[in-house]
Amino acid sequence: MKFVAVIRQVPDGESRLRIQGDRVDLSGATLILDQMDEYGVEEALRLKEKHGGEAIVVGFGPERTEEAIRTALAMGMDRGIHVVYEGYADPVTVAEALAPILKEESPTLILTGGQQADWDSQALGGALAEALGVQVVAWTTALELEGETARAKHDLDEGAEWVRVRLPAVFTTQQGLNEPRYPTLPGIMKAKKKEIKKVAFQGASRVEILQESIQEKTRLQKILDGKDPVAAAEELVRLLHEEAKVI
Repeated sequence: MKFVAVIRQVPDGESRLRIQGDRVDLSGATLILDQMDEYGVEEALRLKEKHGGEAIVVGFGPERTEEAIRTALAMGMDRGIHVVYEGYADPVTVAEALAPILKEESPTLILTGGQQADWDSQALGGALAEALGVQVVAWTTALELEGETARAKHDLDEGAEWVRVRLPAVFTTQQGLNEPRYPTLPGIMKAKKKEIKKVAFQGASRVEILQESIQEKTRLQKILDGKDPVAAAEELVRLLHEEAKVI
């Protein structure tokens, strides 16, 4: 069996970003393996440990993405594939770039994060399934293999459901599926020697970013007199509506 985790590198949520020209400057940011993708890496490792086979990590992005791939290798993945592209690429472009490589690997299943931490997109899993011509289960919280099929539990808007899909298939991952392990020191040392195959992407993104900005959060700096609770509540509603513009 062959289990593939598709991953991305993103800025750490605690990093302070700044604008350089009309772009977000990542030069001073701490970059990490997307935490949503960590669940996919962990699930691939657990499936390999239970059923045998091979666990492969596939990353798309600039040269620095190798750091995130090495993190997955340190967690225990067997080998990596890095599709190198220095610019921004939309999820459909990424999926179409990865599809030929994934078809060549012929995996049992593919896992990827349900939502990107930086662009907030949820499209990659569905785009991968479309490019590969397979089924997709989004927001997976449990996964079991049964012969040539898989049973998966996934979240709905109100509740959850169990489904059965024929393999190969794509599963998007989220918190609750598992608890990702930490790389050990021996794992980190071994990861330095594990294979990462480099593939250059010669295409171009369908989407062109014209300008980026960072949302500035400011405080109203208003203190309400609470002697009259009714009047204070009315004033709070007015401020939220007219000045904060959140209601």
